[in-house]
Amino acid sequence: MKTTLEQKAKDISYKPVGQFEETRFEKIHNVIFSDSNVASIQVAHEIADLIRSKQEADEQCVLGLSTGSSPLRVYEELVRLHKEEGLTFSNVVTFNLDEYLPMERENRQSYWFFMHENLFNHIDIPKENINIPDGTVEGDEVIEYCLSYEKKIKKHGGLDFQLLGIGRTGHIGFNEPGSHYNSGTRVITLDHITRVDAGPTFFGIDNVPRKAITMGIATVRSAKRIVLLAWGQNKANIIKKTVEGDISSTVPATYLQEHENCTFVLDTGAGSELTRNKTPWLVDESLDWTEELTAKAVVWLCTLTGKSILSLTDKDYNDNGMSGLLALQDSYDLNIRMFNRLQHTITGWPGGKPNADDTKRPERAEPAQKRVIIFSPHPDDDVISMGGTLDRLIEQGHEVHVAYQTSGNIAVSDKEALKFAEISKRIYPSDEAQEIVDYIKAKKESSYDSKQVLRLKGDIRRGESYAAVRYLGLPDENVHFLDLPFYETGRIKKNNLSEADIKIMVDIIEKIQPHQIYAAGDLADPHGTHKVCLDAAFAAIDRLKSKPFMDDCWVWLYRGAWHEWDTNEIEMAVPMSPGQVLRKRNAIFAHQSQKDGVMFQGDDSREFWMRAEERNKETADRYNALGLADYAAMEAFVRYNF
Repeated sequence: MKTTLEQKAKDISYKPVGQFEETRFEKIHNVIFSDSNVASIQVAHEIADLIRSKQEADEQCVLGLSTGSSPLRVYEELVRLHKEEGLTFSNVVTFNLDEYLPMERENRQSYWFFMHENLFNHIDIPKENINIPDGTVEGDEVIEYCLSYEKKIKKHGGLDFQLLGIGRTGHIGFNEPGSHYNSGTRVITLDHITRVDAGPTFFGIDNVPRKAITMGIATVRSAKRIVLLAWGQNKANIIKKTVEGDISSTVPATYLQEHENCTFVLDTGAGSELTRNKTPWLVDESLDWTEELTAKAVVWLCTLTGKSILSLTDKDYNDNGMSGLLALQDSYDLNIRMFNRLQHTITGWPGGKPNADDTKRPERAEPAQKRVIIFSPHPDDDVISMGGTLDRLIEQGHEVHVAYQTSGNIAVSDKEALKFAEISKRIYPSDEAQEIVDYIKAKKESSYDSKQVLRLKGDIRRGESYAAVRYLGLPDENVHFLDLPFYETGRIKKNNLSEADIKIMVDIIEKIQPHQIYAAGDLADPHGTHKVCLDAAFAAIDRLKSKPFMDDCWVWLYRGAWHEWDTNEIEMAVPMSPGQVLRKRNAIFAHQSQKDGVMFQGDDSREFWMRAEERNKETADRYNALGLADYAAMEAFVRYNF
């Protein structure tokens, strides 16, 4: 008999944010954590418990494993359990989901390389127990190879546990849209979106293989236990489709709805579009209507009905699951309160307006001239995400400092670096310049950069950063390059945040003693740098919060290039005139190495200046649609209360 979601919720040992509640919308058991690291550790411990229980029964433990960024922390914890707590993998047999085709094992983009670098090289699993699809199989051999892979899984009694991630197309493994629920291990042609998402790892989509070997849907579904991991807001839409949508080959992950022992482990970003989180009043009318929830509901209702806030009627609220809200106050007073809430977020004075009543403004008036630090994860996030606000702060006389947290060196293409190296060689001939030119010309796409090349690429980003903020009038002495050590690996995969990173952040905050700190609150960054930079900022602020100067310091979070704050979340909205939009564009243009074919675009093919302008215009349009003033563009911020 099929296990109900409620029974699964009782059985699961995870400690999520809140308790899982079955709703009429959800068809797959899921738990949501506020921290993906905590979630990953709990998944790792479930795997460890399974391994130990199999050892006690003198049985093999057969694991299905996945690659990508989602399971990395799980693998780190399994390695720690092995090294520090004696967890042995001597009875473990593993089968990986997939591999690119063609793909040599030694290639850094291969899943063979990934698994050994992140797990197998650090544990005591017998080499003969490791099974990863072979990306070198050719021609007619492929079909027979796939059948033999399938037979080998069955020979070991099937998968006891399958770890999954999920792609934006809803693919699990490389089972792309159109995959049949009875499919087995086979060769598949990769969806264009999948190849776009893999592009950064391969230094461009043109280098991403077009085919792969993958376990099939039926193979995955035969596992006794399935756990799917999804982190970040960029996974939110596909998670909603998978958990709440109908079973369809267009979203292959929906086939998991029919599995009796499957759990989706999510963070708050990935679970944000689920009905119980996005519109909880549709699930439970007996809600605690906090001010934040009320604002969220009213903005949603305006979007649904196409009305401004002050035009909403009792019928609009009652017809859309919000009768409980009207029981607390009538729609007229509610509408005015919510309108004023949003109106008071708008300010042309992001540093506070001197000699003005600040009771209804997002920022305080005093001190009139503030010391400000803007933390920029990459050397262009400052102007891309808050260039208009930066311009205003400088223009209005504040002491503004921009601190670039990382060098951004890996985002400079070899073509761009070669151009600068050859110019340098012509201006000042040297052995070092010639070595760099020779190295880049001989370099293979899958090779790491030399230290000299990385330094050159970092210098290119520095030069562009100076050019951008000089254009806005910021003096050079107020520009700081922190080069946080976690980033300086020369590869896509970064190190974990360290004490050295946090100390650098602490030192600059303590040196400047700011009244305002701006930091990137964008957790949907496709390669994770924004999140680590934000964690570094939070850790530094936490250490310094007892200092007297921090009593007068406010922290504002902006979003990066991928997402904007929901309108109801915004606590400060800085409008821009058409002229200021143009100034922001020109500042972004100073980052020439990130224009025309930028390497780390994420899932959006537009250039950064285009997405920034369109996002700022959309924010202003949303405000206007709610009945507020009509501006050309707006930048948005949320205050972090430490």
